[in-house]
Amino acid sequence: MANPKRKQSKRRSANRRAANAFKAPEFAKDPVDGSLYRRHHVNPKTGMYRGRQVLTVEV
Repeated sequence: MANPKRKQSKRRSANRRAANAFKAPEFAKDPVDGSLYRRHHVNPKTGMYRGRQVLTVEV
């Protein structure tokens, strides 16, 4: 079975692990009411998606 020829450095291991790290979701600001929502998702506050009402939100 194949074995590594040299020891893998700590920096190389850390870089590999950093590539798999979770990233915080990015938010967009609604131009109508200024609320924050995730891109490509329904705005939970208004129920709008791409300019259309897709959910009925009760206040």
